Amino acid sequence: MFEFDQYLGFIAFLTIVTIGFWLMMFLLLFVVPYWLTGNLREMWKEKREAKRAKREA
Repeated sequence: MFEFDQYLGFIAFLTIVTIGFWLMMFLLLFVVPYWLTGNLREMWKEKREAKRAKREA
């Protein structure tokens, strides 16, 4: 059926694919929403600061 080196290659392939899959899930489900939320908060803070500065001036 499989020789030992083919078996190791198959296991290495499955490992790389699995690591890639979970890395993509981590990026799409945690890192990207975290980055977007932080970016939106900073934009809102800057707009509020600009409005306050405009009112005070």
